[in-house]
Amino acid sequence: MTEEDDVREGRIESLRVHLINWLLTPLFVLWLFSTIAGYVATLNYANKPYDEVLLQRAQAVGEQLRLGGGRERLGIDLHLPDGTSPTEPDKVFYTVSDRDGKKLAGNANLGRPLAYRGGKIGPLFSNGERDGAKTRNVSLIFYNPDSQKLYQLYMSETIQQRQALIRGILANIVIPQLLLILIAVAAVWFALKQGLAPLERLRRKVTERRRDDLSQLDSSLAPEEVRPLIDAVNNLLERLRQAMQAQKRFVADAAHQLRTPIAGLKTQSELALRTDDPEQKQQALEHILTSTRHGIRLVNQLMALARNEPGGQGTENFVALNLNLLAQECTLNWIQTALEKNIDLGFDGAPALEEILGDANSLTEMLNNLIDNAIRYTQPGGHITVSVDASTQGVVLSVEDNGPGIDPQHRERVFERFYRVLGTGQSGSGLGLAIVAEVAKRHHATLRLDAGSGGKGTLISVRFPRRPPPPPPDFDDPRKSPAFYGGA
Repeated sequence: MTEEDDVREGRIESLRVHLINWLLTPLFVLWLFSTIAGYVATLNYANKPYDEVLLQRAQAVGEQLRLGGGRERLGIDLHLPDGTSPTEPDKVFYTVSDRDGKKLAGNANLGRPLAYRGGKIGPLFSNGERDGAKTRNVSLIFYNPDSQKLYQLYMSETIQQRQALIRGILANIVIPQLLLILIAVAAVWFALKQGLAPLERLRRKVTERRRDDLSQLDSSLAPEEVRPLIDAVNNLLERLRQAMQAQKRFVADAAHQLRTPIAGLKTQSELALRTDDPEQKQQALEHILTSTRHGIRLVNQLMALARNEPGGQGTENFVALNLNLLAQECTLNWIQTALEKNIDLGFDGAPALEEILGDANSLTEMLNNLIDNAIRYTQPGGHITVSVDASTQGVVLSVEDNGPGIDPQHRERVFERFYRVLGTGQSGSGLGLAIVAEVAKRHHATLRLDAGSGGKGTLISVRFPRRPPPPPPDFDDPRKSPAFYGGA
């Protein structure tokens, strides 16, 4: 599962918890490993001196019994620790036996001596248990040269002192380490709290903002690592502020533009209701029809503009389109309007069928607005040419007229919403070229406005990117090979 899936499912944990987990988990693992290693090392180091003492005690017992000296004293009673002394809480047991394992002396029956197994004659240490208590054992062999007999001394000692020593050493190792880990936890927690404090202050400032406050965040309040994120948020806030301002302007301009035809409808309706003169009533109805048409056109343009704005329909419904055929059909629909104004409207298509990826409805709206603008501002007797041309850079759709043209100082602003060049004598809402600009932007096309041929009139061209070629056929499947269909 990717990080994006975690974000969608809300499984991204707190940054503080994330850092603490990554910092303290290795410390805990190291502490656990250190405890185990310390226990093993302590066990080995604690056994060595106690084993030496046990061996020396066994050798001393052997000397008192004169084992191996030819004059064994197996009948004497030896005084050994019995665990009653607070300084020596461990009990000591011993057994002297012969080669066959027969007990000859001692205060316990410890079983068959281990030194006879494998023929070893040196001191042999082992672990055991007696009466529910763990013991440490040593076995020694003594040889009587006179009788040529072997005597085995087998001594066992409880390990209470050893365990107390091991516990003491472990406590001196583990407890300081645990305290250090707790101190590290507190230090890390405090450091994280101090390090994240600027982000908390920034969060409070954002929370306390008014709903319409889209001013920039102060990146100096955040750590250096977070500043790229703050800069990205500031960039988003700036774009959002511009979008909201554009929306406010759009709503205000739309309300202003709609108010005129609606006011005209109200005035003419009142006039028609007050008058009994059929001629005045007919004129009022004609004005009502004109205002209604203007209002319908304005509403349609506003809807077209909204559909082609960023965040509108997107590019999901783009299909392969024949731009030649689309432009030719749109041009044919405007021939009657051009003839009524005595304007020559022509179409010049590309020699080949040029396809682009786009939305047919949006492109039709764009062409209708381009041709409508050209017819509106071209004088009677003029001519308009709609053309489609192809080049290596893309497919170009252009509309050229020989009308009065647009002054250079207005060419950039005519694509703004509700912007109209004064003194043209034509009515309109100033949305036609704004729709053209939004449709071009949605199709990733380049829009350009120039003077027409000979420096007269207006030439508006839209360059579309070429449709990517289809993928090559997959000849791994023999049915897709040309030879399968009888090809060469």
